[in-house]
Amino acid sequence: MSTSPSGPGSTQAPGREPVGSRPAKRRTARDHAPITLTGLAVKVVLLGLVAGIAIWAAFPLIEAGKWAGLALLVATTAGLFHLYLTRRHVPAKYLVPGTLFLIAFQVVPVLYTAGTAFTNFGDGHRGDKQGAIVAIQTASVKQVPGSTEYALSVATEGDPATGPLVFLVTDPAGGAVSVGDGTGLRRLDAGEVTVAPGGKVTAADGYTVLNFGQASARSQEITDLVVPTAGGALRSSGLSRAYEGKAVRAYDAGCDCVRDSETGRTWTADESTGSFVAADGERLAQGWKVGVGLRNFTRVLTDPNISGPFLGTLVWNFAFAVGSTGGTFLLGTFVALALHSPRMRGTNLYRVLLILPYAMPSFAMLLVWRDMFNSDFGLINNLFGLGVNWFGEEWSARAAVLLVQLWLGYPYMFLVATGALQAIPRELTEATSVDGASPWQSFRAVTLPLLLVALSPLLISSFAYNFNNFNAIYLTTEGGPFPADNPTNGATDLLITYTYRLAFGGQGAEFGFAAAISLFIFAIVAVVSAVSFRRTRKQEEVYA
Repeated sequence: MSTSPSGPGSTQAPGREPVGSRPAKRRTARDHAPITLTGLAVKVVLLGLVAGIAIWAAFPLIEAGKWAGLALLVATTAGLFHLYLTRRHVPAKYLVPGTLFLIAFQVVPVLYTAGTAFTNFGDGHRGDKQGAIVAIQTASVKQVPGSTEYALSVATEGDPATGPLVFLVTDPAGGAVSVGDGTGLRRLDAGEVTVAPGGKVTAADGYTVLNFGQASARSQEITDLVVPTAGGALRSSGLSRAYEGKAVRAYDAGCDCVRDSETGRTWTADESTGSFVAADGERLAQGWKVGVGLRNFTRVLTDPNISGPFLGTLVWNFAFAVGSTGGTFLLGTFVALALHSPRMRGTNLYRVLLILPYAMPSFAMLLVWRDMFNSDFGLINNLFGLGVNWFGEEWSARAAVLLVQLWLGYPYMFLVATGALQAIPRELTEATSVDGASPWQSFRAVTLPLLLVALSPLLISSFAYNFNNFNAIYLTTEGGPFPADNPTNGATDLLITYTYRLAFGGQGAEFGFAAAISLFIFAIVAVVSAVSFRRTRKQEEVYA
């Protein structure tokens, strides 16, 4: 007669499951937690918002044929729904939103910038080759004998002063009205427009027809607007007439070139630069986006007009970042120590007054300081009876921007140093006093090391911020003063302002070149920050 494992003769310990049986699923308080109506409503609203954004983003991807992007969108949306409609994976519910935002706002922009650095992307090189051909042909349209003329009304799809312009033209043959912009012509139904005698459109559904004064204010934009057509393009002739001209320059697929029918010149496509180039080296303004490899990076290092000033700017950039960070730290810490003394009275009032620069908009204060340093009517010269041309000389301009940064930045260091000092136990400093240490010895041996342990990450982040402090320079000196032989590189230029002027201050924007220099700046700041954080960790181990 056999004995059941759970019977009186069983040797199994009480409370233990039989061998080979499936363990029961452990239930936790979270599994039995009731779902509140508020929590359910929030979940429905947020998931509905996710679904709406996914549907909104899906249509452009489908239209463009971006199937990989569409698959990623579907997978991400399905994953979010699975995650938040189940009670499992609780830690992931908190980590996933932050991770997605990190990818969207940090990782993707950095990767896009890195990808752009290896292209010629910029003004004249924004689209593909076909777009460049269309732009070249439409820009060369001229009126020829026999060109069809149309009654013209200029309109916008929004604000008459800033909205995108369109042409409302009436066909002289059949009286049909069409609307045209940079993408082409589109026929309008007769019920959508009101046409005056003579064919001029006076009203159109969805458009604001400009009067003579409004059109005159935007005459240059009207002149520059070209509407592609099957036979050429439409251009304005004044403010009330338009003509369909013929393109002087046409693309020849046989030679992969653009020919000018008037002059006979030929521009051949150069795939390495994304441009049409003539035999004498002349390039047409319209090009297309192509990869250029390391050309943008080597240009920084090999072009003598860039590499020479680049090194000098880099040295001053380090001096500015170190001076701004170190100066504000020293002044802020000194003030915090003074107000931390138990013998100090009225500390709350002093603290309110001292943080006023931090409470004011920095861009406004930078403009105020710029006027205060004015050599003719500035407060600094008038108050102290000086005649210094602060922004006209190299070293005085650099001193001025460092003084401005000191005034703007020390309240922040004062606040964080005050908090760090309050976290240091007074017993430590009192113990050093008992041992016979002077106040300076106590500060150097105890207070300062503990302050640096707490403030080192903030000092590193402050250094990185000041290394790329565009506003501090551009709103005060604009990078000047400039030497007579180099108007692109000033004495107070940081790498970020120098990059801005190189990339956007010339004939047109060079986004690829700007992205390459941005990667240089990123690498410099990353290396300095990594070294600093390593030293900080060693310091924390010593004083832990």
